[in-house]
Amino acid sequence: MDLYEYQGKELLRQFGIETLEGVVAASPEEAKKAAEQLGGGTVAVKAQVLTGGRGKAGGIKVVKEPAEAEEAAREILGMDIRGHEVRQVLIEAGAEIASEMYLSILVDRTEKKPLILFSTEGGVDIEEVSERNPEAIVRIYIDPLVGLLPYQVRELTFDAGLEGDVAKGVGKVLGNLYKAFTESDASLVEINPLVATEDGRVLALDSKVTVDNSSLFRHSDIADLHDEEAADPEEQRAQEAGLQYVKLDGDVGILGNGAGLVMSTLDVVAQAGGEPANFCDVGGGANADEISEALDIVTANKQVKSVLFNIFGGITRGDEVARGLLSALERSEISLPIVVRLDGTNAEEGREILAENTPENVYTEETMLDAAKKAVELAQDGGR
Repeated sequence: MDLYEYQGKELLRQFGIETLEGVVAASPEEAKKAAEQLGGGTVAVKAQVLTGGRGKAGGIKVVKEPAEAEEAAREILGMDIRGHEVRQVLIEAGAEIASEMYLSILVDRTEKKPLILFSTEGGVDIEEVSERNPEAIVRIYIDPLVGLLPYQVRELTFDAGLEGDVAKGVGKVLGNLYKAFTESDASLVEINPLVATEDGRVLALDSKVTVDNSSLFRHSDIADLHDEEAADPEEQRAQEAGLQYVKLDGDVGILGNGAGLVMSTLDVVAQAGGEPANFCDVGGGANADEISEALDIVTANKQVKSVLFNIFGGITRGDEVARGLLSALERSEISLPIVVRLDGTNAEEGREILAENTPENVYTEETMLDAAKKAVELAQDGGR
């Protein structure tokens, strides 16, 4: 679960990390009042969306007086930033910035440890820094059984070349950020930029926080922050149905059972020259109703021009899959081409069911690669 910037900053403040004073506004008039409340001087008007790239899209404006804040909010509210509509802006006080830095803690799934990333080049995408100047990034792994140790904090500030009050301030923020990361069951906490001000303070000027959905039963206060209106409708529907769904940018919808098979299917579609539009994992024991629901969710995405339906029957039986597919087609009258590859438990029975009742828009293939090639071909033909 992702938090808006203002929500993430509230969380950081709870763990002792200083931020600038800010007020959330949902209208231009509220933005003007917020700017007046903050002293009437220079403020930043910042779009609140659950995605990156706000600055490049024009979603952040620095203005000098309340009337300008009102006009900036009028321009930003309603904007579409990477598919996210701006419904709120954060009006934030200004600060005299001496330097900008980057700090984050994330879960490195390969090493199975939290990873600290720090750079004295803040305010830009860390990916850009990594490509342009990888030596500018300090990386420190944390043993989750031991936690962040004092020597690691000193190591980070020393390797980054920090001195004096800035080194002390960054060290304090790092310790508090690790507490926020662990105690909130986060998978990512990021501050970009983390700034040192002319008067010696170290502040979080931005925040990005992602909390593990599986831990939300322990954090009812964070769970209550979920913005259902901003959620992708297909993702919301899949979550309510207990299905794993991810939206992508291509035109081939993918439905499979099991994370490993779905990931392999994504790779095979790419190998066949296509690009997935989304994927839905129905899990290992899906029945006909769940298969039907998953297919409805996948095809609700307007980008989808063909569907690759890849099932290997272990717990999930091939005949149940076939019935679920036919049930979904009967109920929703899906006209998109659907390529089916069935294998494993009761696969022959499933193929027989499809052979006896196959609609014109359903194609069957024996191998995963052949199925991917067919799905890509049909998508490239515009779904015909």
